Amino acid sequence: MAKKKQEVQPERLRLRVKSYDHRLLDNSCKQIVDTLTRLDATISGPTPLPTEFKRYTVNRSTFVHKESREQFEMRIHKRLIDILNPSPKLIDSLKDLNLPAGVDIEIKMA
Repeated sequence: MAKKKQEVQPERLRLRVKSYDHRLLDNSCKQIVDTLTRLDATISGPTPLPTEFKRYTVNRSTFVHKESREQFEMRIHKRLIDILNPSPKLIDSLKDLNLPAGVDIEIKMA
């Protein structure tokens, strides 16, 4: 049996950015990418992920008029940014980044 060579996977830091407002999300991603390029990081992204829809249907009235309903929708926009071979200095600068309210960032080592 032939031995398979194990390829060394480079370390990767995966940023998943979420927001209800797509303009705010794009500005935040631009701010993150600018910070990463200033520190000479190898990045791929921001890659847009599918928008998540949460839909709710509510009765307009509490007692009568059961047929009358209102429909509401929340859209959650997402972007994905991958950083290859991150340095500790780069991770510290990401933690110190001041993002606006309403933007959620999830950092995962992959």
